[in-house]
Amino acid sequence: MSGGIYKYIEIVGTSSKSIEDAIEAAVAEASKSVRHIQWLEVKDTRGRIENGKVAEYQVTVRLGFKID
Repeated sequence: MSGGIYKYIEIVGTSSKSIEDAIEAAVAEASKSVRHIQWLEVKDTRGRIENGKVAEYQVTVRLGFKID
């Protein structure tokens, strides 16, 4: 049997190092409570600035997963 039902959630990952680290953090944290995550889509990228420098990267990530 093929096919299935899928759902997605949007979460925000943050990192003081890079956009990639923010994405990895979001996926790692979501994987602790959401099973069968199969894809991601970066929806939005932004950051926080302190004293003229980037202090934090923030990435909104859409994660898709198959429902049991």
